[in-house]
Order: sequence, then C-alpha cells, then structure tokens
Amino acid sequence: MSTAPPRVVIADDQALVRSGFRMILTAGGIEVVGEAADGAEAVAAVRRLRPDVTLMDIRMPGMDGLEATRRVLEQAPECRVLMLTTFDLDRYVYAALAAGASGFLLKDVTPEHLVAAVRLVDTGDALLAPSITRRLVERFAAPDASAPPALHRDLAGLTPREREVLTLMGRGLSNGEIAAALTLSEATVKTHAAHIFGKLSLRDRAQAVVLAYETGLVKPGT
Repeated sequence: MSTAPPRVVIADDQALVRSGFRMILTAGGIEVVGEAADGAEAVAAVRRLRPDVTLMDIRMPGMDGLEATRRVLEQAPECRVLMLTTFDLDRYVYAALAAGASGFLLKDVTPEHLVAAVRLVDTGDALLAPSITRRLVERFAAPDASAPPALHRDLAGLTPREREVLTLMGRGLSNGEIAAALTLSEATVKTHAAHIFGKLSLRDRAQAVVLAYETGLVKPGT
C-alpha cells in the first residue's frame, strides 16, 4: 500500500464549504488536487485529475451528487467517493451507497473525523459509521416483511464462514468485533472479507452492508 497522502477532489456548490474542507484536509497532510461546484464539474475533475478520494455533496444544482457518483465510478472505479450531507437519514444517501459510494459524512463533521475518514476510505475500509449506515439500510432497503427473503444467487458461492462474516458486516460490526464474535484473528476476518468482495463483485464494506439487507441475509432490528 502506498504511503503517499490521499489525493482528493472536493465537490460542493458552496465555495465556503469547499474552502473550509480544503484547509482542514491540507492541515491534516492530505493533498487537495481539485474542486468542483456541481456534479458535472466533479465528473470532469475526477476524469482529469484521477484522485484517490472524492468528497461529493449529495445535493447540488444541475447534476446532483448521486448521478455524479454513478458517473465517477463508471469512469474511475478506483476512486473512492465519500458523500456529504446535512441529514443523517437521507434517502439519497442510501441510493449513493448502493451505487458504489464508500460511505458518507455529515457536513458538521469535526476536522479530526474528516481527515480520518478520508484516510480510512483511501485504504479500502469503507464503512465509516456502522450505526448510521445500518439505520439507513434498515429504513430504505428492508424487504417487505410479508415476502419471503430473496437471496441473491451469488450468495450460493459463499462458504458458510463467509456468510457468517457477511451477516455480521451487515449488522455493523467492525473487523475486530467480527473476529471476537467468531473466535478468529482479525487478519483471518480481513481475508474472508476480501473473498466476499471478490465473489460478489463488491467495492467495499458499504456495499456489503447494502447487499446483506437487500438479499434478506440480515433483517431490520437483528
């Protein structure tokens, strides 16, 4: 893994927000390589600059952050997208996670958390706030209680242990917590997670949580 600081593009329609985030990230040793005032500018900036992480406001004029996220990940799948929102339960945030965003942050995030979050997703560990992400998925991705669970056909390719790990990911547990629950080493959990991502064509833990709920592997409230 590279030791170089993450390269970041900031996309937000408010210049003051962009300026503030740039100052915070730069002070934290992170390189801000570009800014964008709307979704179309964000897509163009990512295509041109190839950042490691894009901070993407979800609500912008013209092309919004959700559509921009889809296009960014189509054109630069190696880029990680962190959604920015003023609401911790926003239907669009769930849609962004399902589209491949690596997580989301509230705009009132502390400077320390912002820097840590960018560094975290740059390493591929995407689930930033398990409890909030889980509430989002429970609210918007829960299957109809009257309908039988429809397991994704690809889940048949998982081993029993991998299904256990995916289930606990869906419940919001960290690697360390999963290791303790299953009496495994954390390194072994990471290996299982990598196999799960590969078999199910998932980008990261955020998509794994979404899939666990959408397939019925995890039920709301469990």
